[in-house]
Order: sequence, then structure tokens, then C-alpha cells
Amino acid sequence: MPDELRSPIKHHLVLHRIGPEKEIRRFYSLMIERDLFGVVRLVCHWGRVGTRGQEAVTEFPSEDEAAEALEALASTKRRQGYRDL
Repeated sequence: MPDELRSPIKHHLVLHRIGPEKEIRRFYSLMIERDLFGVVRLVCHWGRVGTRGQEAVTEFPSEDEAAEALEALASTKRRQGYRDL
């Protein structure tokens, strides 16, 4: 893909929360993507490590708005004890 078509936005972020004393092993994945029709989507995938987890998809009018939502969710998860993987 030519550089002018690549997005400068961080498209994938994986967070994890491991707490052996409480037997917590969770993951939270955030990804910005475009579908076949060019719609910008923020895909959130979360659950216990080793399971299929759950997924939610939100559509946005632009990559910038999706990136703001990604950063807001990541910030919230980091305050809850999640760390970057």
C-alpha cells in the first residue's frame, strides 16, 4: 500500500490485566479498521485470557473520531489496572 494511503493512526492496541493473587487474567483489544465499503469501525474484543471473549463494533464517520474513542477507552481501562501488552 502506498504511504499516502496509510493512516497515521494507531490501529491496534492490546491491554491485559493479570493479578495472580485474585486469579485475574483478562485482555482488552481495540482495533480501528475499514470494512469493504470504507466505513471506519472500532472493534473492541475483551474477556478472560484463554477464552473467545466478547466483541462489540462501533462505526464512526472518520478515523480521527475512532482514534479519540480508542484512546478514551484505553485510558479508562488503564485506570482500571490494565497494562499495554
